[in-house]
Amino acid sequence: MASGLTKMTARVLTCLFTTDAGSLTASQLAQRLQVSPASISKAIAFLESQSLVRRERGERRRDRYVVDDELFYQATIASARSNDQLVETARQGVAILGPHTPAANRLENIARFLDFISESITRAAEQAREVLHTKPERTSDDTAQPSPGRG
Repeated sequence: MASGLTKMTARVLTCLFTTDAGSLTASQLAQRLQVSPASISKAIAFLESQSLVRRERGERRRDRYVVDDELFYQATIASARSNDQLVETARQGVAILGPHTPAANRLENIARFLDFISESITRAAEQAREVLHTKPERTSDDTAQPSPGRG
């Protein structure tokens, strides 16, 4: 919820992340969360739109909702690229307002900032992608420690 998800959407995503299989049907989600199937449907629709959940056709034509390591990477890249439209719109505003106006300067600075952030997130996601596919190492007290992501 702290990242902007509604309570139900956060509950559905958490439920999927914490199941060993990494996938559940809508009825399994509804049962585990003790909510209506309609609540699940709305949450899943949003999660799919953000590339945080993938739908797979399961047994008896039941859809399974899946979270996996690659989806998290793809969602991060998609989020970074969504800034590209904001950058383009800001730069169009610069052209409309005239390059030497205070408003155009503000828009150009916003465009440059978002462009830099987007490139940085994309570069970091590419560099850290292997972390998503690495098993955590276990210490002597059996708590998970992440494997080093850099070589």
